[in-house]
Amino acid sequence: MEIDNKNLLNRLKRTEGQIRGIQRMIEEDKECIDIITQLSAVRSSVDRVMGLIVAENLKACLENPEKNSEEQSKKLEQAINMIIKK
Repeated sequence: MEIDNKNLLNRLKRTEGQIRGIQRMIEEDKECIDIITQLSAVRSSVDRVMGLIVAENLKACLENPEKNSEEQSKKLEQAINMIIKK
């Protein structure tokens, strides 16, 4: 699975649109629950993009290991920390 920048950018543009929609909802005094629902959707979208990027980088690290095992371990640890950082 090679990272598809076009797909990632499309996802981020949709998220950007959702955020603009949330801003409008706040300006229009929409119900709190509706705003929270949309904020949750935005968070899920961003989490998905982050997951795709980290997964692709981790995959690349495993498929193309560094010659220096210490550097390889460092890269793997960094990827794992990004995954569990939440």
